[in-house]
Amino acid sequence: MISSRVFDRAERLIFHHRLLVVVVFTMVTLVMAWFATQLRIDAGFTKLLPLQHPYMQTFIKYQNEFGGANRIVIALMNRDGDIFSADFFRTLKSATDEVFFLPGVDRSRVKSLFTPNVRFTEVVAEGIVGGNVIPSDFTPTASGLAEVRENVLKAGIVGRLVANDFSGAIISAELLEFNPDTGERLDYSAVAARLEDKIRGKFDTDRISVHIIGFAKAIGDITDGAGRVVVFFFIAFLITALLFFTYSRNVHIVALALLCSSLAVVWQLGMLPILGFGLDPMSILVPFLVFAIGVSHGVQMVSAIRSEVYHGNDFEQSSRRAFRRMLLPGAVALASDTVGFITILLIDIGIIREMAITASIGVGIIIFTNLLLLPVLMSFLGHADAYRQKLVRRADLLAAFWRSLSTVTLPGRSLAVIAIALLLLLFGITKGKEVKIGDLHQGVPELRADSRYNLDSKVITQSFSIGVDVMTVFAETKAEGCIDYTIMNAIDQFAWHMSNVAGVKSVLTLPAVAKMINAGWNEGNLKWWVLPRNQAALVQATSPIDTASGLLNKDCSVIPITLFAADHRAETIQNIVQQVKLYDEQYGYEDLRFKLAGSNVGVMAATNEAVQAAQFPILLYVFSAVFF
Repeated sequence: MISSRVFDRAERLIFHHRLLVVVVFTMVTLVMAWFATQLRIDAGFTKLLPLQHPYMQTFIKYQNEFGGANRIVIALMNRDGDIFSADFFRTLKSATDEVFFLPGVDRSRVKSLFTPNVRFTEVVAEGIVGGNVIPSDFTPTASGLAEVRENVLKAGIVGRLVANDFSGAIISAELLEFNPDTGERLDYSAVAARLEDKIRGKFDTDRISVHIIGFAKAIGDITDGAGRVVVFFFIAFLITALLFFTYSRNVHIVALALLCSSLAVVWQLGMLPILGFGLDPMSILVPFLVFAIGVSHGVQMVSAIRSEVYHGNDFEQSSRRAFRRMLLPGAVALASDTVGFITILLIDIGIIREMAITASIGVGIIIFTNLLLLPVLMSFLGHADAYRQKLVRRADLLAAFWRSLSTVTLPGRSLAVIAIALLLLLFGITKGKEVKIGDLHQGVPELRADSRYNLDSKVITQSFSIGVDVMTVFAETKAEGCIDYTIMNAIDQFAWHMSNVAGVKSVLTLPAVAKMINAGWNEGNLKWWVLPRNQAALVQATSPIDTASGLLNKDCSVIPITLFAADHRAETIQNIVQQVKLYDEQYGYEDLRFKLAGSNVGVMAATNEAVQAAQFPILLYVFSAVFF
């Protein structure tokens, strides 16, 4: 009784001041539209990280020493022949220089055949010597190219920086989260555009093809695809308008309902800059979701008003009565949706939290635009008698159909419907257990399988023993662990084990390089391709390896093991993670633990686990909110 009086008062207050309501909504919409013009694309790598996850704690702990996971990989492939030609090396040198000066690039972590951090070592009569793979006095003559070929083999970078069949070479770099030149968050769309303009556009020719992968490039391609998303939105808008007109049989009603749903999107986009948010390319579809929810509730409000018109009321009276009828159930439904989106905040990942906040704001706004503004606007419509005649004719035309359909409520048929529903429930539960958390295919799932990015990823994966899918396992040990045979041998055994795990293409670690150097000290004899048990010999085998290699830290207390994965599918990541954990449980001890995880596959593993851990609590909270 109290709620009825409240709704009566609300109805009188709103509909007695209809023009004022319209003016207020118009002014707010203009303000929100202006703020919406200030909205900027805001992509960030750290937003993808579940920062409180144990893997990410390890990742952050060693990020400054061993680099992060935000990499770009550029492969230059010779379309006909191998890389050992003057033209290819001139192109590789120029492309390396361009990458070095890309905005936001960590210049100390750029790698290619032309960077000084790519070196080789060999044993000569005077002892061990080394140098840059491409010497400072290099000239692309036959003898110079032959020398580089030998240095590539000595450096052991075939499959990593040089294609397995010598048909291409890689330039890799790590990006910083903030542009050191401006101090602002790195604009990934600008980086992607620069990669296309200065790298692919400049060096992709009829002799050399360029292939680029990495987070920045993926974000750029997704952002570029946003224009097509807008086109699809307008197509969907027109289809929605057509279906709505078929249902309502009134152009004015369709226009008002779609207008109110569109206003919800404008308000939502305007609120983001006010709250300090941008629009991440990964959440570009959220405004369209809000529009769809708005249309759904718009149809319900229109249906309630049509029902009142059908029973003899004019549009103003129908709108008033529908407002009283729909305000409470509509508000409860939208509040349930809002709380449902808010529960997604339980997933401790920045981008998912932003999506939850964005969607919650949009759905909350629909309460005002579709439950309040829409009936007010429809109250101004006239010609209710003519519209009523249309509704009567349609009701008479469809009466037989609805009578026939209503027979499913009879006892016999209703039991059949319930049985079918139970079977579908059982099927859903069974198949629901097979849902994978993570990606199901190679490449970037946000892009089409035949997109340029995914094709580039396929070329790099097929031609090299590595790609952009890398996981780093950190072997935490005591200081000077790299000159302790027991520890180095245990790490080597772990690397051998992981190299035989399904989904791992290759493994790079300090003991493997130390064994190669040890053999070099012994005239390259394969019998000496082992870890020396003598500590002095082990010191001799590891001393040429500096921290710039990324194979050890300053005091040798952390030794990274780099696993190059075949792809980043959910089952691949899960299998690798399980094997690492199992091995650490069985063979790890106080002086040696294998800790997950760094690089981009480590990030994906943490993300998948964070989502999986929050999946059922979120469902519980959503159902509880709806029940409440």
